[in-house]
Amino acid sequence: MSGADDIKNAAEKAGGKIKEGVGKATDNESLEAEGRADQTKASAKQAGENVKDAAHNVGENIKDGFKE
Repeated sequence: MSGADDIKNAAEKAGGKIKEGVGKATDNESLEAEGRADQTKASAKQAGENVKDAAHNVGENIKDGFKE
């Protein structure tokens, strides 16, 4: 995964936390829920990227095993 993806996911998660906090402070349940949803979405993206990276690493290890 690229560092840019890490940064984008972290920024999206932080934005969700801010939205949730503003929603709580203003008693806006809709904004609060939207903030939680943004955080969940960012976490899911991060998890997907981690799975993709792990699969890539397994593939590389298998290729390296055949080279030896």
